[in-house]
Amino acid sequence: MDRNDVPAYPVGLRLSGRRVVVLGGGQVAQRRLPSLVAAGADVVLVSPSATPSVEAMVDAGEVRWERRRYQQGDLADAWYAVVATDDPQANAAASAEAEQHRVWCVRSDDADAATAWTPATGRSEGVTVAVLTGSDPRRSAAVRDAVVEGLRDGTLAAPHHRARTPSVALVGGGPGDPDLITVRGRRLLAEADVVIADRLGPRDLLDELPPHVEVIDAAKIPYGRAMAQEAINNALIEHAKAGKAVVRLKGGDPFVFGRGMEEAQALAEAGIACTVVPGISSSISVPAAAGIPVTHRGVAHEFTVVSGHVAPDDPSSLVDWAALARLHGTLVLLMAVERIGAIARTLIAHGRDADTPVAIVQEGTTAAQRRVDATLATVGRTAADEGVRPPAVIVIGDVVALRLGNRG
Repeated sequence: MDRNDVPAYPVGLRLSGRRVVVLGGGQVAQRRLPSLVAAGADVVLVSPSATPSVEAMVDAGEVRWERRRYQQGDLADAWYAVVATDDPQANAAASAEAEQHRVWCVRSDDADAATAWTPATGRSEGVTVAVLTGSDPRRSAAVRDAVVEGLRDGTLAAPHHRARTPSVALVGGGPGDPDLITVRGRRLLAEADVVIADRLGPRDLLDELPPHVEVIDAAKIPYGRAMAQEAINNALIEHAKAGKAVVRLKGGDPFVFGRGMEEAQALAEAGIACTVVPGISSSISVPAAAGIPVTHRGVAHEFTVVSGHVAPDDPSSLVDWAALARLHGTLVLLMAVERIGAIARTLIAHGRDADTPVAIVQEGTTAAQRRVDATLATVGRTAADEGVRPPAVIVIGDVVALRLGNRG
C-alpha cells in the first residue's frame, strides 16, 4: 500500500518552550505563526523577507527572525518545522534534514513528502478541534467549521463531566427571538443543569433543553417572606453550591434594567464565581426590528434609554425628565406602557414638541410583534385604545418617521 493512502495518526504536540523553525515568511507563515505562538513555542523564522503581519509579530517579540535563506543545520535542534519557502530545492533539502534528525516536518509545497500534516483547527471554550481528511483540505475545513459552530451555539452538546467549581452564568437572552441570543449564551444553556428563566427570556430555547435540565420560572419561585429578587438570588446560590451548572436566563442584557448586578453581587458575597454574558438589548434591537433606527445621519446624533417603571412625579424617580425634554435625539423607553401618558405629558410640559412622532413596538422580534404609531400628544390615548400591553418598547423622536428609502 502506498504510504500516502494510509491515514495519519492524530496527536497533539505540546510545543511550549520548544524550538520550532519556520522557513519562509510569506502567507503560509502568516497563517501558521499565530497558532505556534499561542502554543508557547520558541519560534525561529528563517527567511530573507516577511509579510508586514509577520514583521509585526517579530517587532512584538513573539518570533525571532533570522533574515537569510535556509542553511543546512537549521533544523538540528528543532522539535517541529514548517517548510514554506518559494525555493523547491531549499524545501527538499530542509525536508531531508528534518527526516535525518527525526523532526516532524510540514511542507506547504508537497504534502506527500511531509512527515506531518497541519489539520484544520478550531477552538471553543477549551476544546481544540482538529480535522484531517488526507488530501482534501476544504473538506477538513468544512468539518472543522461544523463541529466548532455546533459547540459554540450549543447544537452539539459536550457537557463537562469532571467536578466543577460552583458558578453561575448570567446570560442575556436578547429581545425574544431565539436566534438573537449570543453564541456563548446558547452554548452555556446547552451545558446547564439548572436554568432560572425570566418571563421575557427567549422561551423557545427552553424547549430545546435535554429532559434532565431543571427549568425554573423565576416568576414562580415561592417567595415566602423574602422579596422576589432575594428569593431568586437564594435559588442561584443554592443550586450552584449543589454543584450544578446554573444559568440565569434574562431578557435583553443582564445589566440593562435587568437587575443583573444585584445577582452578581449576591453571588460574590456567597463566594460563587459569576460569568456575565452580554445580550442584545431590546432598547436597540426592537426598534430595529420594526424598521426604526435609533440614530440616523442628520436626524439624531444621540439616543437615551430610560426606564419608565416609575412615574415622573414619584419621589423615588431618578430621571431628570426636564433635561430629557430638552434633548433633540431619540428617547427609548422600557417598561413604560402603564405610564406612557404621564411621561408624555411631562415631556410636553418641559418643552418637547407635542407633534414628536412616537412608536410603540409590542412583543418585538417575536411572531406576535406589532407596531402602533402616535405622537407625543396622542400616545397615551392611542396605547389605551389599541390595547397595548407589556412587553413593549416605546421610541420617541424624529427617527420614528423614517421609512426605508427616505434620506435624512
